[in-house]
Amino acid sequence: MVSGSELKVAVLGLGYIGLPTAAVIARTGAQVLGVDVTPSVVDTVNSGRVHIEEVDLDGLVSGVVARGTLRASTEIAPADVFVIAVPTPFKDDHEPNIGYVLRAATTIAAVLKPGDTIILESTSPVGTTEQVRDHLAALRPDLRMPGKATDQADVAIAYCPERVLPGRILVELIDNDRVIGGITPRCARKALGFYRRFVRGACVTTTARAAEMTKLAENAFRDVNIAFANELSIIAQGMGVDVWEVIRLANRHPRVNILSPGPGVGGHCIAVDPWFLVAADRANTPLIRTAREVNDGKTDVTIARAADLIEATTGPVAVLGLAFKANIDDFRESPALKVASALVDRFGARIHIVEPYAADLPIGLDSRGATLIDVDTALETCDTLIVLVDHDVFRSIPLVERAAKQVYDTRGIWLDQPANTPAPSIVPLRFGT
Repeated sequence: MVSGSELKVAVLGLGYIGLPTAAVIARTGAQVLGVDVTPSVVDTVNSGRVHIEEVDLDGLVSGVVARGTLRASTEIAPADVFVIAVPTPFKDDHEPNIGYVLRAATTIAAVLKPGDTIILESTSPVGTTEQVRDHLAALRPDLRMPGKATDQADVAIAYCPERVLPGRILVELIDNDRVIGGITPRCARKALGFYRRFVRGACVTTTARAAEMTKLAENAFRDVNIAFANELSIIAQGMGVDVWEVIRLANRHPRVNILSPGPGVGGHCIAVDPWFLVAADRANTPLIRTAREVNDGKTDVTIARAADLIEATTGPVAVLGLAFKANIDDFRESPALKVASALVDRFGARIHIVEPYAADLPIGLDSRGATLIDVDTALETCDTLIVLVDHDVFRSIPLVERAAKQVYDTRGIWLDQPANTPAPSIVPLRFGT
């Protein structure tokens, strides 16, 4: 592979994974082109700024753009390595949609040359990397593709999923272990050489299919465990038991680690990826499918309990948080956003939103009567607080500022709250989440 500053890398997709990845690679001195279909994203990056919230990303992007190792464009250009980091959503029937991946492959095909490496990082159904190979083969019959050619292939194709935590992406892109799956062992080795340039964690090679399933297994595992916590919280509510106390005590067992319940599961991975396994083998995935249904259903339970509380009050209500997890600005598949939207539909202007990571309300919420306020205004003007996201700023609110409020704490961040908020059922809503 080309070495040092001579290496040219094209990263397709400049979202929450693509932009940090492009910036980290550019920091090594490689010449990186970030390709995105949105002109405003391209303009923002080329100005040395960022369009997403991530710790230290703004400084890194500013630096590599200033040094000339990162630039963005809506057009592809020849490169030595192509990294695909585009969305892989699911359709209304929970069938996976790899259309963006295949469109990215089409874009790459126009400039692909012998010796190039194509790496898919987007979380994908098992077999997607092979579909990328077949798609490229159809578009570029002049090139010998791995697994298709009887002799050495002209290009290398591999799958290497990201496994980073929002808020720690730059650290984990470098420090986390990576699973690199090649269409062939030669492809895996070529991709391994690329990742060793900027990854300090262990890089383990395997087949493309094994790497694809590994990513799906990781997120399905987490989803199943969160579903247990969410189901437990519903059971505890009905029995008049403090679920947070139960979890705290159960986790004192040396082999028990129950996760925290919440209003559901969101994000671009855990709320989506398990469906890829279900779609691939519906007959043998009852546990994974049920976990998805439990976690989606917990959002409906949260909406119902919040609505009951609001019905029993008359004053303004503050909904705390819209993001899918703490301390980020990512609203994809966010259960908090779904809860807030449902409450706005029902209660209109009574609902005030506090989201410190948003300058404006997401499209639709503002037109239905909701207003965006800061946390201090919420504490001064709202009688009811509904906690949907455990942002640090919410955790920092002391008891003295919220003791007189009606509280529905779905995240368990205020366990010192007096039991002054009777649920429509048995115990304070903060206990039942």
